Amino acid sequence: MLRLSLGELESWGEALGRGLRAPRVVTLGGDLGAGKTTLVQAICRGYGVTEPVTSPTFALVHEYRGGATSVYHLDLYRLRDARDLLQLGWEEIMAADALILVEWPERAGDALPPGALHLVLAHVAGATDVRDLHVDG
Repeated sequence: MLRLSLGELESWGEALGRGLRAPRVVTLGGDLGAGKTTLVQAICRGYGVTEPVTSPTFALVHEYRGGATSVYHLDLYRLRDARDLLQLGWEEIMAADALILVEWPERAGDALPPGALHLVLAHVAGATDVRDLHVDG
């Protein structure tokens, strides 16, 4: 586990983005307001995305160009369950030679591919500008 200020979290995310190579799936879990989209934005900057990266909460999927491949940013918060993945083009996205960033991955059930990098952010009690980051994979 890492304990990072929000500035350190962004720097960490940019460094991660610089080191990622497609195809790669990265999941981002954590409570509302934990910083998932902020971390996605930092990863995208490091990967080479220059356009604004916004939360796809209502669109569910955003596609960006970055580095040598596309970046798919999925926000699964509004899905009822894994059956809703079919409407997103889940299988096509997962088969793409792309960097795939998935917020609220628990909504995908067991549809996530093996080998995904799992990041989980958590608030730190009494510290509004600090997050705990758990990294698995």
